[in-house]
Amino acid sequence: MAAIIDGKAISLQIKDELKEKAAALKAAGTNVTLAVIQVGSNPASCVYVRNKKKGCEYIGIGSLSYELPEETTQEELLTLIEELNARVDVNGILVQLPLPTHIDEDTVIRAIDPKKDVDGFHPQSVGALCIGQPGFVSCTPAGIIQLLKRSGIEIAGKECVVLGRSNIVGKPMALLLLRENATVTIAHSKTKDLKEVTKRADILIVAVGRPKLVTRDYVKEGAVVIDVGINRDENNKMCGDVDFDDVAPVCNAITPVPGGVGPMTIAMLLNNCIESVKLQG
Repeated sequence: MAAIIDGKAISLQIKDELKEKAAALKAAGTNVTLAVIQVGSNPASCVYVRNKKKGCEYIGIGSLSYELPEETTQEELLTLIEELNARVDVNGILVQLPLPTHIDEDTVIRAIDPKKDVDGFHPQSVGALCIGQPGFVSCTPAGIIQLLKRSGIEIAGKECVVLGRSNIVGKPMALLLLRENATVTIAHSKTKDLKEVTKRADILIVAVGRPKLVTRDYVKEGAVVIDVGINRDENNKMCGDVDFDDVAPVCNAITPVPGGVGPMTIAMLLNNCIESVKLQG
């Protein structure tokens, strides 16, 4: 049976380290502050925003919260971002996605100062990651690297398959694995012989947003399986993109849903807030 990779425990370890760093910065006269903007009241977004505030509180950094009504215009949102870009007492700016349909997400992401882009979504942050320059890294892929390293899983020289090619997880994940000297394949819905491709993986990372898509016939015996998906099954129970009960008996280590990758995303967001001080120095 697979070892369970406990994202809650590892994220707490990271948050405790960040608490010390935040205290040291405060002692040196630097107060770190994250500004979180939410437009509308999407229930999932409300939970994420609440968790981000709790995380800031836990590690001892400031958080500003802007809860804007659904009908907020794109211009109003961009004006607020411009104000926060100019404020020296704000280190990180995060706009909670998804945004209402009348607001263009790409325009909003590009409006954030890359030095305050703690989500790591700005094209400049993504470009820096591509060529190995300093910059913010998208929180979920950065969290997965920490999950692997802190669980004692060797990445260098391993065959890694990333199933999913989104800008937020799939693409940056592949780049981070390359940076760790893995051999990387990105697979997706148009990949031919998908099961044959995923079965080559020593480390399989699944981020497609389809409940229980990956069963044991996608997985090499003894592989490490990281499940990024957060879905609801037919009984409205939370589940991942991997059929946990089917896959766990054949792999070496696996992340659960919930309690695997999710807590790491917030831990790495907080890490980016602390790192922002260096980038802004």
